[in-house]
Amino acid sequence: MDQHKLRTLVFEKTGVKVDIDDPIFALVALNEAVLAEAVERHVERIDAASVALAARLGVADAGMPLVPPAPAPAATANAPSAPSAPSAPAPAARLLPVALGAAAFGAVLVLLGQALFFRPAAPAPVTVPAPLTSAQIAAIATGEKFNRILPRLDARTRNAVQAEMGKP
Repeated sequence: MDQHKLRTLVFEKTGVKVDIDDPIFALVALNEAVLAEAVERHVERIDAASVALAARLGVADAGMPLVPPAPAPAATANAPSAPSAPSAPAPAARLLPVALGAAAFGAVLVLLGQALFFRPAAPAPVTVPAPLTSAQIAAIATGEKFNRILPRLDARTRNAVQAEMGKP
């Protein structure tokens, strides 16, 4: 516990200056001690539960099965040693094919469900704009003619025309 860091942290968070000899640091030390003891108790309980679960499943801490080693065959000088019989697989090894089958079956069901129930949306219809009317064609022609004439006008007339165009 660094009292200077705690002091700085309290000042930054609250704006209160705390002296290093303040009794609040005794409470911090007490809190740390209680927390450390509680953490130790929880770690011990978790370790005990892990060992009990591993013993119940039949696996050791390193993931090795708790099957006692097979006794070594008695070897004679003249006879070759016979191979030992394979030991029974651990419960987790027996469940592995079942788990793999269930995972594959679930994946197939998901894919089939998506294929059956989720159809792609129909593409949006293509809209073709309507042909221009004769009034629109005349307005475009007038606007193009206006754009050619406007720069040739004197500044005062051009400003007056632009001011009139700006009105609603």
